[in-house]
Amino acid sequence: MRIEAHGLHVHLGRREVLRGLDFVAHAGEMTAVIGPNGAGKTTLLKALAGLVTPSAGTVSLQGCALAGWLPRARARALAYLPQERITHWALSARAVVALGRLPHQPMGASESSADGRAIDAALAAMDISHLAARPVSEMSGGERTRVLIARALAQEPAALLADEPVAGLDPAHQLGLFGHLTALALAGRTVVVALHDLSLAARFCHRIVLMQAGRGVATGAAEEVLTREHLAAVYGIAAHHTRIGGIPVVLVADVLP
Repeated sequence: MRIEAHGLHVHLGRREVLRGLDFVAHAGEMTAVIGPNGAGKTTLLKALAGLVTPSAGTVSLQGCALAGWLPRARARALAYLPQERITHWALSARAVVALGRLPHQPMGASESSADGRAIDAALAAMDISHLAARPVSEMSGGERTRVLIARALAQEPAALLADEPVAGLDPAHQLGLFGHLTALALAGRTVVVALHDLSLAARFCHRIVLMQAGRGVATGAAEEVLTREHLAAVYGIAAHHTRIGGIPVVLVADVLP
């Protein structure tokens, strides 16, 4: 599913957060949205998900304006993982993950065998099958994050938008998550992740969109975007994109004066 935004402007109150931004994410690719705090990454993902209304510009899914999608069809096609890991009820992990199946179920229907398979697969993908019966209110922050990611996976969307999905995850589960996201992209899904970890973006993402102050600064492969010049201008750091043991990383040497 191709996701596009053209000339996107978004105001939150009196503040203009996105300023004429163009964006595209393709099926079969994982796209990273990076930039410093306040760059507009979260607002962009919310606009792509239809959770904030642009003051100007357009957002489309597969060539159709986002506003033209029926809510239920959009919920089946697009999943959004917010940055806030909030759960308001003491539901079990499995019950939370099962919420991802609601767009696929007729009103009032019980869980189908297809629903059960999707739920179990999502629990296994996030290594939380053993936590299925535990209330999310009794979990650590990292465990709760994995439950909420599993909920989005259970939705089986054509496109997944994830805002800081690795926040609170230990290194092993960060790599496990990105391995699964890579598999989704290779299977033809569209994956968009907002990230602060530049090395994860360099290692796993096909395309990177670098943002600053609500605008796009650079778009392309890691080698094109994660240059010394871009990192200095946008982040104010002395850093460079290299490889260690064949693995792409971004090494940060210092903060620039």
